[in-house]
Amino acid sequence: MQGRSISKLAIVGAVGALALAACSNASTGGGLASGGASGGTAATQTFKIGFQGPLSGDNQQLGINEVNAVQLAISQANATGNLGFKVVLVKADDVGSPATAPAAAQTLIQDPAVVGVIGPSFSGATKAVGANYAAAGIALITPSATNPTLSTLGFTTFHRIVPSDNVEGTQAADWLAVKGLKKVFVIDDLSDYGKGVADAIQKELGVKGVTVTRQGVDSKTTDYGAIAQTVATSGAGAVFYGGYDAQAALFAKALKTAGYKGMTVTGNGGKSSVFTKGAGDAGNGWYFTCGCLDATVAPGAKAFNDAYTAMFNTPSSTYSPEAYDATNAMIAAIKAAKAAGGITRASVETAVNGLDYTGITTEVKFESSGEVVATVQTVNLYQQTNGTITLVGNIKLQK
Repeated sequence: MQGRSISKLAIVGAVGALALAACSNASTGGGLASGGASGGTAATQTFKIGFQGPLSGDNQQLGINEVNAVQLAISQANATGNLGFKVVLVKADDVGSPATAPAAAQTLIQDPAVVGVIGPSFSGATKAVGANYAAAGIALITPSATNPTLSTLGFTTFHRIVPSDNVEGTQAADWLAVKGLKKVFVIDDLSDYGKGVADAIQKELGVKGVTVTRQGVDSKTTDYGAIAQTVATSGAGAVFYGGYDAQAALFAKALKTAGYKGMTVTGNGGKSSVFTKGAGDAGNGWYFTCGCLDATVAPGAKAFNDAYTAMFNTPSSTYSPEAYDATNAMIAAIKAAKAAGGITRASVETAVNGLDYTGITTEVKFESSGEVVATVQTVNLYQQTNGTITLVGNIKLQK
């Protein structure tokens, strides 16, 4: 991508390590001057980190998972007392929709104290506003927008810490091929995310000699009976659904009613409690591919999950740990910008480009495209059993 700084700053993961040692609630107040920070000494200046994602609507659970983790990271960082400034969170609800994303982004862009943004959560929303944030010079770190094209569209301040759907889809297809399947039915919800991951799976299955039947079903659909019957009579040994949790749950119930007996698989957009609750018993047996960590079982994430549970009275969930890492990485970049001469949107973007921050999910270090370096990208496989989605393991190791 053009316009990125190529300087590399050695930014260590001290923010997250120190943050886990102390936790307190951070103010979400403002009162910021046009220069980007509140008045007073450097130690009392306040800067804002924005969060953009779905905080209402059908897909709000993912946004809640993420924004809670952002708040936790900010609260912990402030509690250490060693930042030399204070950070507050500003939330922008885009409902996960490309149509409402620009207005949500504008609320953050027009606030001069916002020096970085975590999100947007969804690919379509990110595609709709990536150019806006780039024009404003605001660094983005998304914990979950996985459409492959996002890093190719000239969004010069875009970064993500998870594998793209090209990586996830290719590895999912390889796993399905290893299963000896001859025919797979691939469905997408016509969204940027759903179509992106479905395209990647279809392409790789073709390379592996697996026959693919492909169909798009709009995410506004509420009756999946017809497509479920088509799948059930297709002879496909597996079906992959590229789309989000609420719709995947409806599809799961329709497949059960249709009597489909093959493997059922969906991607990271379907992995949530919304799917589990919506699908009921029909969700049992479903597999989920996700470039995300289950912090409830990962030993290295125990302190984070304990702190998250204590603050929000519920365990962390899908993309919570990734949002936590993205936020701590952003805070580390703000600290680096301060040390380099001053905190501005431009200096924070330069510092994000130069990050080398070790989090609980990955090493946050970006290629010039804004993708996290390939050597640290991992796709995991999950399965729902008895109403609970549990980690199976690295999908590359599954047979």
